[in-house]
Amino acid sequence: MSSMLSLARPDILELQPYQHAAWDPSLERMHANEMPWRAQGDNTGAGLNRYPEPQPRALVERMARLYGVPANRVLVGRGSDEAIDLLVRAFCRAGVDGVVICPPTFGFYKVAARIQGATVAEVPLRDGEFQLDTPRVVDAGRRAKIVFLCSPNNPTGNLLDESDLVETCQALSGRALVCVDEAYLEFSGRTSLVSRLDELPNLVILRTLSKAYALAGARCGALIASEEIVGLLRRIIPPYAIPSSTVEEVLQLTEAPQRAISAERIRTILSERERMRTRLAAMPAVERVFRSDANFLLVRCRDARRLLEAGKSAGLLVRDFSSAPRLEGCLRISIGAPEQNERLLAAVERT
Repeated sequence: MSSMLSLARPDILELQPYQHAAWDPSLERMHANEMPWRAQGDNTGAGLNRYPEPQPRALVERMARLYGVPANRVLVGRGSDEAIDLLVRAFCRAGVDGVVICPPTFGFYKVAARIQGATVAEVPLRDGEFQLDTPRVVDAGRRAKIVFLCSPNNPTGNLLDESDLVETCQALSGRALVCVDEAYLEFSGRTSLVSRLDELPNLVILRTLSKAYALAGARCGALIASEEIVGLLRRIIPPYAIPSSTVEEVLQLTEAPQRAISAERIRTILSERERMRTRLAAMPAVERVFRSDANFLLVRCRDARRLLEAGKSAGLLVRDFSSAPRLEGCLRISIGAPEQNERLLAAVERT
């Protein structure tokens, strides 16, 4: 057994996976207790009366090509959230094992751990530029099973230093998984850490189609890791996790023409991000606009409630983080279409 699998829950390693109905598209299906006719108005290719393929091969291969990895290193799930939940369930025994998070960061890491009954050690990002306190993260990681790191980080928007990420993986090799969430990577200009998977066997990477590919409603993401870790998680993911309609839509909407459109839209987002950063930073109502490598800005306001109401007056909703520790007075503003951004800027300027 590899050192990584030795970190998994023993009962998961011994688990007999659910045996779904055999998948053989060359034969007519009379083995899965499905309705033989489609629902009225069902125009999908596969037919919604049929169960979808577990870990659909075409979808796994498409995600593998998008992210530049072999297909056997990809687990497809319902966004990144399902992958986070699967990791915690596979590696953390309730009341025994734990995870490390670095707040302020994505809130679901903590929620997934608490649902599982895992402990949560918090090592805050360093003040100022929200970077890792690497020695403390490593120290906490030695007493945990998973370290969750988000880069670019949500809600602060900044990339974590790549050398810190690699150092954390190296220091915790054989001791803990290091899960790097790259949900916003396409907006950062940095390449993925997938190129380091061979040298860092405890590295797990999360990617999603929700942001750059405009497919948040499709709920489709990927966990990328060693073949052994992916194989373990395939044992516990629900057998028909990805709906047939999602598979068909994702395959269609990640073809080359759509990828070109996504790339152009990302360029627009980056241009608008800089325009909004410059305008907001010059406003008396704004105390600070933090550096962002994502598709949003974290803004510290002199009166967050007033700016929140200004946005609502323009028909726009932004996210209030002002009650979160170390984010007092902060709003997170997603970069919208140019017209939306201008409306928000004008509303804030009038406050």
